[in-house]
Amino acid sequence: MKKQVLCLTIGLAVASSAGIAALSVTGAGATFPYPIYSKWFNEYHKLHGDIDINYQSIGSGGGIKNVTDGTVDFGASDGPMNDQQIADYKQKHGFEILHFPTVLGAVVPSYNIPGVTAELNFTPEALAGIYLGKITKWNDPAIADANKGVNLPANDIVVVHRSDGSGTTYCWVDYLSKVSPEWKQKVGVSTSVNWPVGLGGSKNEGVSGLVKQTPNSLGYVELIFAIQNKLPYGKVRNTSGTFVKADLATVTAAASGAAKNMPADFRVSITNAPGKEAYPISTFTWLLVPSQIKDPAKKTAIREFLTWMLGPGQKMATALDYAELPAPVVAQEKKALAKVQ
Repeated sequence: MKKQVLCLTIGLAVASSAGIAALSVTGAGATFPYPIYSKWFNEYHKLHGDIDINYQSIGSGGGIKNVTDGTVDFGASDGPMNDQQIADYKQKHGFEILHFPTVLGAVVPSYNIPGVTAELNFTPEALAGIYLGKITKWNDPAIADANKGVNLPANDIVVVHRSDGSGTTYCWVDYLSKVSPEWKQKVGVSTSVNWPVGLGGSKNEGVSGLVKQTPNSLGYVELIFAIQNKLPYGKVRNTSGTFVKADLATVTAAASGAAKNMPADFRVSITNAPGKEAYPISTFTWLLVPSQIKDPAKKTAIREFLTWMLGPGQKMATALDYAELPAPVVAQEKKALAKVQ
């Protein structure tokens, strides 16, 4: 309880370094973009010492709940709010919640197979089969046939998934629902689902930690968490039949089509996107901002931060293995800032 009060306290605090009053803006949500958000908020504070943006990385489900409950100034999610969640927010507050894409990222299948150092290929059928509990051995033909020459063991696959409400999960199961009718029917798409099999880990850190500690495991994590934890991650076969590894170029390729036809509310899925170079488990991630902010100082601070994020902030993304927003999306978002009143 004490931690929650500390995280959610809103008001004026004394900035000891400058001896001035600092405005505290609070947010909570997705762990997927936490590395870039942490960087942004720190860099923005260096430029504007009178503004502290405090962000709690609790998962997309928590971000949606907290912004709906009104306990934070903004939320964050890797999966857009659904129609019912948006309606619930408007009914409670009397105005809309807005989605602002921030960067692009990828969710990757990361594995720990003792004795196997090869970069594995995964078909959509194999990933869906593993998470449905139908493919249980590493040397199953569904995996082995895509990895000729790799000596895969006959060991059981230890499936790892998120235990908390998560936009990373949303991206993963959104992809599985597009490539597997059985997954779509039996499990579906949400930030939290009833998993057919597997062990649960909290946040991207928990899943990457479990994979790293558990022999013969397979989990899904945001790209930077696989890189930071030195976990191998595989290529995934896309709609063109090409096995593609997640990186800045292939994530950007996945977003190219959506950038040309972005809906006005920015709620769009780019999983299983067409294109030979497109990495199929890619996603935008969003800040969830109320369309009406009663505190004029906070309204100004949030709008000015978003403007900075869409400009200089984008140049910081690639160093942390996120892809910058396409220029047409940035232009569209800058116009949408006028909706924050």
